Amino acid sequence: MYKSFSMELAGRTLTVDIGRVAAQANGAALMHYGDTVVLSTATASAKPREGIDFFPLSVEFEEKLYAVGKIPGGFNKREGKASENAILTARVIDRPMRPLFPKDYRNDVTLNNLVMSVDPECSPELTAMLGSAIATCVSDIPFDGPCATTQIGMINGEFIINPSNAQRRESDMALTVASTREKVIMIEAGANEVAEDVMIQAIFKAHEVNQEIIKFIDTIVAECGKEKHSYESCAVPEELFAAISQMVPQEEMEEAVFTDDKQTREGNIAAITEKLEQAFAENEEWLAVLGEAIYQYEKKTVRKMILKDHKRPDGRGITEIRPLAAEIDLLPRVHGSGMFTRGQTQILNICTLAPLSEAQKLDGLDENETSKRYMHHYNFPSYSVGETKPSRGPGRREIGHGALAERALLPVLPSEEEFPYAIRTVSETMESNGSTSQASICASTLSLMAAGVPIKAPVAGISCGLVTGETDDDYLVLTDIQGLEDFFGDMDFKVGGTHKGITSIQMDIKIHGLTRPIIEEAIAKTREARLYILDEIMKPVIGEPRKELSKYAPKIVQITIDPQKIGDVVGKQGKVINKIIEETGVKIDISDDGSVNVCGTDQEMINKAVSIIKNIVTDPEVGMIMTGKVVRVVNFGAFVELAPNKDGMIHISRLADKRVGKVEDVVNIGDEVKVKVIEIDRMGRIALSIKPSDLEEKTEETQE
Repeated sequence: MYKSFSMELAGRTLTVDIGRVAAQANGAALMHYGDTVVLSTATASAKPREGIDFFPLSVEFEEKLYAVGKIPGGFNKREGKASENAILTARVIDRPMRPLFPKDYRNDVTLNNLVMSVDPECSPELTAMLGSAIATCVSDIPFDGPCATTQIGMINGEFIINPSNAQRRESDMALTVASTREKVIMIEAGANEVAEDVMIQAIFKAHEVNQEIIKFIDTIVAECGKEKHSYESCAVPEELFAAISQMVPQEEMEEAVFTDDKQTREGNIAAITEKLEQAFAENEEWLAVLGEAIYQYEKKTVRKMILKDHKRPDGRGITEIRPLAAEIDLLPRVHGSGMFTRGQTQILNICTLAPLSEAQKLDGLDENETSKRYMHHYNFPSYSVGETKPSRGPGRREIGHGALAERALLPVLPSEEEFPYAIRTVSETMESNGSTSQASICASTLSLMAAGVPIKAPVAGISCGLVTGETDDDYLVLTDIQGLEDFFGDMDFKVGGTHKGITSIQMDIKIHGLTRPIIEEAIAKTREARLYILDEIMKPVIGEPRKELSKYAPKIVQITIDPQKIGDVVGKQGKVINKIIEETGVKIDISDDGSVNVCGTDQEMINKAVSIIKNIVTDPEVGMIMTGKVVRVVNFGAFVELAPNKDGMIHISRLADKRVGKVEDVVNIGDEVKVKVIEIDRMGRIALSIKPSDLEEKTEETQE
């Protein structure tokens, strides 16, 4: 027997089955939202993992293609590594839930979400977010829940709760908000330059909906919830804190961390650590947790300095931004490059343009998302933080940071019709000390404009931090947090946007939620800082996109043809299009709707290819001027190929305005000639002329 619970959520039924499947997990919830089905499970190890000083939480979002009736592509017909969407969804589940587990809990916990059926009306990502919270709440794993998540869209100024696939395509906002009973604990947003006050309204609209879901979860836990198990605490002994405080007084720790140079600070802490290791050399129990104890002592010192004394470790004011710099064109042969520096955070971004055929192909659960034209990739090498380790490709953090900057810039990119290119920007982290994702937004804007991509408006990003005291009213919001303030603070509130409004938000916190005044203040401070960066730092370097592309960038000409004539351009077994490519050296992409993109670096060859294609799809008419190639010469004239499988003949009397004795005196095989259609007989045979008087006559008619 199992128990089933249901509620109406945004006009659709949410049903949760407890005890139906996966009985050996600590907690399991079979989630049904419309026809979307996700199995969410929460499992924990029996004992803590030894030798670690963090909570080992893993979150998985498994996309099974059978959920949308598809077999995976490629040779290996199994699902491969997690898609970018799966990784980003797992991160959105992780961020609000992690702070709700006990800080001294060291048992391995895995939250797994298996997507088994997808209804386009009901988001599997949202279903998994709710499922993870419910599975953990009903389990015996210690957890300070419940929490709930809601998605908000906006169409014509109206908020849409948990929008469907079709609604998301039209929406000006893609907002995800997680809440506890009292506070907001996570915000993730992409938006089309939405005003700050509208965004705040949307956040708290989602918060209201979350309260209804939390009441629903409470009823499930009341009937099915297990008693939370006890665990072995890994908290640092109070006696060790007391001993450290005696050997390293508060003033000494303040002096150690009070510097704007990251390496100096780390050297100071290393010296303190060595001193304490020598003092406690014979106490193995204390040595095992000494690193965590020093971390907590340093954290307590930094937080006290900021909250009580209004002193930041690098000496800045509370709203002061670190020294800023921007430049472009660092790399001579790339299509566009820009570098943005904020204190010890530095990003070099490179923009590359290519034909639309180079867009990324996607094989996922959303049938509307089959390709991605704009790609932003973020790299975080170990040298950027003065460390040494081998590169193993991007991890979840790198993928998340890349997606955040990509989301911030998508609303300002030109459409495919305006700019028929695939666009890739790569952010190389040169140096890191906080908010590299937001520096990536600024650097990407610089490189896009330097490359000549006609973006609608420049975008900048900035991050705010938070330090809280004992009450909700005792807090301080910091503008432009560096790494140390991120590690020891309570919030990383990242906002990207233009002069007009917000294009992206990502909020991470380490406490049990934020009040409305904190969120409003953070959004206001990020706007002020964002406008300063746009106007004072980026605009003087490059104020608008360049009018011309780099000489090294491919040139693309887009034309539209009758879709029924696509076969004529391609030819049998591709012979026609391959011949054009061979002659001109261009790349040709044809869409089913008749859009033709001709791409190359030589404008003359591009124009030639376009002319050939136009000739192929154009039915000759009397009086029309066309360009062709002489393919055969006979005594009475010359045959001209106007397009593959489409020839006309110039009679010898039409070669010049005077008498011509020999055809070869005027034209030879291989010559490119401009011709006028004189006659098309009943058999479809085309008579041409290259007499200057005939061509001039047409030119004059055209001018009239």
